[in-house]
Amino acid sequence: MTTSSNGHINGISPPSAIDQTVEAAIAAAESYHGCGTTYLHVENPMRTTVSAAAVAVAAAEVSNNHDGNPTGAVVPAISLATTFKQRTPGEPMARGDPNSFGMGYEYSRTGNPTRGVFERAVAAAEKTKYCVAFSSGSAATSAVIHLLSPGEKVLSIDDVYGGTQRYFRKIVSPRMGIDIDFVDFGNEDDVQSKLKSGNGKIKLFWLETPTNPTLKVTDISSVAKLAKEQNALLAVDNTFCSPFFQNPVDHGADIIVHSVTKYINGHSDVVMGVVCTNNEDVYKQLRFTQNGVGAVPSPFDCYLAHRGLKTLHLRMEASARNANAIALFLERHNGVRKVVYPGLKSHPQHDIATRQQNGYGAMITFYCVGGRDESAIILQNLRVFALAESLGAVESLAECPSLMTHASVPDEQRKILGIDDTLIRLSVGVESCSDLIADLDSALNAALRNVDARARGMRCSV
Repeated sequence: MTTSSNGHINGISPPSAIDQTVEAAIAAAESYHGCGTTYLHVENPMRTTVSAAAVAVAAAEVSNNHDGNPTGAVVPAISLATTFKQRTPGEPMARGDPNSFGMGYEYSRTGNPTRGVFERAVAAAEKTKYCVAFSSGSAATSAVIHLLSPGEKVLSIDDVYGGTQRYFRKIVSPRMGIDIDFVDFGNEDDVQSKLKSGNGKIKLFWLETPTNPTLKVTDISSVAKLAKEQNALLAVDNTFCSPFFQNPVDHGADIIVHSVTKYINGHSDVVMGVVCTNNEDVYKQLRFTQNGVGAVPSPFDCYLAHRGLKTLHLRMEASARNANAIALFLERHNGVRKVVYPGLKSHPQHDIATRQQNGYGAMITFYCVGGRDESAIILQNLRVFALAESLGAVESLAECPSLMTHASVPDEQRKILGIDDTLIRLSVGVESCSDLIADLDSALNAALRNVDARARGMRCSV
């Protein structure tokens, strides 16, 4: 990156929104320095109770091979086998392989070596004993709901991923006999009212922090205390932060859910989910559901996701540095009414994010000047950002949640949450920060020209 004699970044026609603060943030984003990956090398983070006889067999099988890896390959193998040979009827082989968790292998839906490697690595990343992988984030969410019984209740944060609220509203409540209630956990009066009406039947608290798409941050430890008082479990969807920027177990969460599709895999080529926990009983139920329902990821997808996990620290910090610079830029642009990013001091829960997160992430929400026409102009004029759903990949993505990811949220609920047609959600990637800002600047200015033309009774060609 080079700068001109007047201090501005070359390649950008500097608008008033780029001041010295923004330029300094861009410079920081371009000079990235990474950090360690010790979680990838934790020795057998997932503990499994095995019989003495199984231990003896395992010792004989493993012999001197570290972690049951006879070749010493530094990249785990992709095991495509659907079935595995048994020593005698009912006696699976490879019980000594830590990736089988003491069970050995008999059928790939029940256990697979490549999946086991990935599950152990994610468990280590989230500082938990256990991790169970599923074929999607939605399947992982469904597995958590399978912990409950008809007549029990879930208290969920109100601003929740569109697919999750659709599943809660249209499948869980009407078809499974499990009531779902939504609340802003930052509103103590509403929370107490919901707890009172729950009549002791609330058995699961469901939390996203930051939320999707308004990036509301909730104090996990406070909700964990409420859950404990209700003798309930607390599940935290940690997709937006990833294990790199937040470990909910450190703040009292019982269950951590991820859409692996997003940051953990990080390359827009895998659909997968995981559930992590330190609770052995919860783990056993999740493992039973994984096998019984059969929503398991393929070995090849597990290989790809594990490879993605190895660069999580690189991608997250690079994306977050870009996001910080972009948030500062947007906050100063005339085409933006409001910017929501936990790293900004203007964010209402900035202090909570600073306290419980290790970084502010790479998701930004902003409200553009104008209306639905202007948001469409912005999205259609982007050239570096791709207009697409999903998030968390190396490429930068932009979308309008009210028309895309959250279109299934009832209109009145979207209005309450502030998800209107001017809200644009950005997933910031690892491209050149200067290129990303120039792209947004051009698109925002195109929308401003349309606002100006409409004010003068003209139609603007953009």
